[in-house]
Amino acid sequence: LIKKLKPDCLEDMIALVALFRPGPLQSGMVDDFINRKHGREPISYPHPDYQYAGLEPVLKPTYGIILYQEQVMQIAQVMAGYTLGGADMLRRAMGKKKPEEMAKQRGGFIEGCANNGIDGNLAGNIFDLVEKFAGYGFNKSHSAAYGLVSYQTAWLKAHYPAPFMAAVLSADMHNTDKVVILVEECRSMKLRIDPPDVNVSEFKFTVNDDGRIVYGLGAIKGVGEAPVEAIVECREAGGAFKDLFDFCNRVDLKRINKRTLEALIRSGALDRLGPYYQDELKAYQASVDLNRAVLLASMEEAVQAAEQTARSEESGHMDLFGGLFAEPEADVYINHRKARELSLKERLKGEKDTLGLYLTGHPIDEYEGEVRRFARQRIIDLRPARDTQTIAGLIVNLRVMKNKKGDKMGFITLDDRSGRIEASLFADAFASAQALLQTDALVVVEGEVSNDDFSGGLRLRAKRVMSLEEARTGLAESLRVRVAADALKGDRMRWLADVFGRHRGACPITVEYTGSDARAVLQFGESWRIDPADNLIQALRDQFGRDNVFLQYR
Repeated sequence: LIKKLKPDCLEDMIALVALFRPGPLQSGMVDDFINRKHGREPISYPHPDYQYAGLEPVLKPTYGIILYQEQVMQIAQVMAGYTLGGADMLRRAMGKKKPEEMAKQRGGFIEGCANNGIDGNLAGNIFDLVEKFAGYGFNKSHSAAYGLVSYQTAWLKAHYPAPFMAAVLSADMHNTDKVVILVEECRSMKLRIDPPDVNVSEFKFTVNDDGRIVYGLGAIKGVGEAPVEAIVECREAGGAFKDLFDFCNRVDLKRINKRTLEALIRSGALDRLGPYYQDELKAYQASVDLNRAVLLASMEEAVQAAEQTARSEESGHMDLFGGLFAEPEADVYINHRKARELSLKERLKGEKDTLGLYLTGHPIDEYEGEVRRFARQRIIDLRPARDTQTIAGLIVNLRVMKNKKGDKMGFITLDDRSGRIEASLFADAFASAQALLQTDALVVVEGEVSNDDFSGGLRLRAKRVMSLEEARTGLAESLRVRVAADALKGDRMRWLADVFGRHRGACPITVEYTGSDARAVLQFGESWRIDPADNLIQALRDQFGRDNVFLQYR
């Protein structure tokens, strides 16, 4: 629709700006306005049951809808013979809604209409309509200004979507909540947003030659304008940065401290400087966790090396080992290539902490294969049914209110990357799940899906909300660990017993043990049951390998 806008519809755009102001009458007024414009309803001045032909010139531009404050004043002039000053007093009185003042104004209006030969009953009904709409009326000059801006921005958004959204993001880049909303809008518009990059990004959001939006360095929490200026100055003077050590050596570390450097790494702004960076999207997704882990592990050494170089230059001495005989092709990351790879959760938490949103993935990605064992449907696949359905998702929004009895109830918006749905939790369900209801928490919800007549989408009435650990305990057959004899040498067996001992719970443990000449599946006894929490599973995966630790479902 935006692409079909023409200049002659600016009057309607101005009217719509006024119509969409908050107010209890606005929804019906919008429908009436649109239906009258398209001929689905007859145009009346101002109401099918109470019409006065003399109001047609006043209300014709808005299809008979009393919309602007100026129209209220004109109606008083045309029907009741008010002066401009008297009409303005009526407008003010209607805006303040004082009963005694309105009674006085009503009498004067009907009396003026009678002097013009207008029936008192018609005058009274039209006054009531005017009073009702005047409380939410809008000044047309304001509507015109906003309408023109709305028209211009709508045109820009339709024809230059990437530059427009980059400009809007830059305007609100210091308001993380707004940036999150705008990034979601970019995704819905199918615009690709590249992570921040010290070799490409400016302070604000920009658009590259491929038409993709490049994240602005100034939108990273903990990175101010001075550090970004230092980065851009060095980049323009000496070209692109080669690696983390080159970056620290060239940039003034008095303007970029370790906290800023860590924020740059966790946000992805230094990804291209890491040893495992790959430009293709799928390859990038596969290597990014190890890449950032090595950068974080190398950070201290890179800073120390840069400080040593700076001290040598200031003293006028040459560092024989770090300068004259340094090999230009040396692997600067050689001491840190064995750093533990970040988990998806750690990577996304870093992005959330620095950018306010998840840029390279979604927290549910790590559990996608697992949750589909007990929450088979994604949100996008849900259909209305009376049967209980189970979904897993991230809580992205939470509203709490009280019912007529004073009991708390909640509404949560769930996101599983395929879509979003609002789930309502009435008093009992809310009380039992209240501790789990936090923004960014991953939950499993059982409930009944139905059509939402208000939004036109679907809604979920939740019967039960579980944490992922609860769902695992209730639905998993066991925590399964594949382990070879060599992996249990030394004190590893004692370590394993200690880890299991700190996570007592109700989930059984099964070990697939491989010895030198035999294999066996060992079911641990009842006293060794555990709580399958993420930190336990991550500790086991760090020790025995990611693919060797998983939950076995029935």
